[in-house]
Amino acid sequence: MITPLEIENKKFAKQTLGGYSVEEVDDFLDEITADYEKNYKENAELKARIEELEKSIEHYKTIETTLQSTLVMAQSTAEEVTNVAKQKADQIIKDAQIDARRTVEDLDQEISLKQRNLDEVKKNIDVYKAKTEALLISQIEMLKELNED
Repeated sequence: MITPLEIENKKFAKQTLGGYSVEEVDDFLDEITADYEKNYKENAELKARIEELEKSIEHYKTIETTLQSTLVMAQSTAEEVTNVAKQKADQIIKDAQIDARRTVEDLDQEISLKQRNLDEVKKNIDVYKAKTEALLISQIEMLKELNED
C-alpha cells in the first residue's frame, strides 16, 4: 500500500511542451495526500480497533465457555442434590412408617393387656358379688333362725 509520504514525495518529469501545469499537479497531489493520509490513519485505527474487538470477542468466548461449563456443573449438582434429598425423604418416610407400625403394635399389646386386666377385674367383681350375695343370704337365714327361736 502506498503511504501518504510516498505520494507527497512523488515527482514527475517536467515536459516543456504540452505538459501539465506543475502548480496544478502539486496542488492536486497535496489534496490527494491529505485525503489519503486521512484514510490511511483511519484505516490503521480501524485495524487496531478490529484487533482490539477480536481480542474482546476471544475473551468473551472464553467467559462464555466457562459459564457454560459452570452451568452444566451447577445443573448436575442440582440434580444430584435433588436425588439425595428424594432418597433422604424416602428413607424418612420408611422410618416413620416403621415407627408408626411399632407404635400401633405396642398400643395393640397394651390394649390387649388392659382388656385382660379389665376382664380379670370383672371376674373378681362377679366373684365378690357372688360371695357377698351368699354371705347376705346366709346372714338372712341366720336372722330368720334367730327370729324363730
